[in-house]
Amino acid sequence: MATPDPAAQRKIANRLKRARGQLDALITAVEEGRPCRDVVTQLSAVSSALDKAGYAVVATAMQDCLADPEQKTDDGLTADELEKLFLTLA
Repeated sequence: MATPDPAAQRKIANRLKRARGQLDALITAVEEGRPCRDVVTQLSAVSSALDKAGYAVVATAMQDCLADPEQKTDDGLTADELEKLFLTLA
């Protein structure tokens, strides 16, 4: 089985850190009683950042799976299981 791609891991970690920053801003907006429009805008940004990170995780696993469709990923997932995971993000 392939070892995790450090560049892909770094990209995913960066996306998650961006989401964490946006979540912190969202919490601050709520705590400060900011207008609904500001809160919803921040909520949308957090949601989008998490979705992109999730897609990147599944896409990375799928790339490994494409190399050998009969082989399981490092997490023990088959191509069918990866497809189901991808659909949970939709």
